[in-house]
Amino acid sequence: MQNALTIDLEDYYHVTAFRDSISPELWISQPSRAERNTLLLLDLLDEVGCKATFFTLGSLAERHPHVVRQVAERGHEIACHSLRHRIVFEMTPDEFREDTRQAKRLIEDCSGAPVKGYRAPSFSITKNSLWALEILAELGFTYDSSIFPVSHPSYGLPGFSRDPRRIETSSGPIVEYPLSTLELAGRRSPFGGGAYFRLLPYGFTRWGINYLNRHENRAACVYLHPWELDSEQPKMKGPLTSRLRHYFGLRNASTKFRSLLRDFEFCPLSVLVSRV
Repeated sequence: MQNALTIDLEDYYHVTAFRDSISPELWISQPSRAERNTLLLLDLLDEVGCKATFFTLGSLAERHPHVVRQVAERGHEIACHSLRHRIVFEMTPDEFREDTRQAKRLIEDCSGAPVKGYRAPSFSITKNSLWALEILAELGFTYDSSIFPVSHPSYGLPGFSRDPRRIETSSGPIVEYPLSTLELAGRRSPFGGGAYFRLLPYGFTRWGINYLNRHENRAACVYLHPWELDSEQPKMKGPLTSRLRHYFGLRNASTKFRSLLRDFEFCPLSVLVSRV
């Protein structure tokens, strides 16, 4: 079964965990690892002939347009991950509209292709920001992959479907493709990407995807950040919990990712969206 491989294309200093330590105005002063890490990731994908969806940060496209062009030239789907990695439910609808409009334009200028998919920073489309889906449809997006249907202190919409669904808005339809979860004994748990991929044993990730594919006939939606393959990235200052979450598991992430590419078949998310 084909599963979706999605890459949140951002640099190590863009992450929400460190937003109180470095403001967007200071991002340009940081040594970037984006080109190095993205090229490494692209080479790994080329080795197995795998194509993915790259949810690209507008500010990264602004600083490294050649990186975004190379991702597109290697045959991967380019999608949108906001302009400045702002949390959706902390913006007004007008702020969100302008943030997304600018990001979409920047990314399309770099890639030379229309951008149809969106993912919010830190999965921040929640019950308090569902209005964002209508704005995305208004701006020409055909799908979103921002909702984590779990209960979590920082994000999540626990009552949302675990399956993708087409949502009608006054601006037109949009497909919501939620992040993958396991539901065992009536409880949902997130897995299959980010810190969950780094912190949990790879055997659990492999079992979980197999369970979705074989027992539930569901495709998994896996996600990764290029900086997660970079154990030598500069160390950021921040709360202990943020540093533990960000840096723990980096050393083995590349080995795990190679195993993931070997064990499963992946495709861009738009391929699965087209079947909804």
